[in-house]
Amino acid sequence: MTFSTHKVWLMFDPRSTLVALAAFLVVLALLIHFLCLGHDRFNWLEGNPAATKAAAAAVTMPVNPVA
Repeated sequence: MTFSTHKVWLMFDPRSTLVALAAFLVVLALLIHFLCLGHDRFNWLEGNPAATKAAAAAVTMPVNPVA
């Protein structure tokens, strides 16, 4: 039995299928981005808190002059 994949489009309307696929992908992308923004580790808008603490600690360290 041979199955021709082009016959799938006889069962489904191509325009409706592609619009539904695009809508699903947009919703999935928004969901993933909002989940990342809600987490401290992956929030790129507020910055990396670990990096800012390390930078602040590096600035406040005293420098010993070489004599």
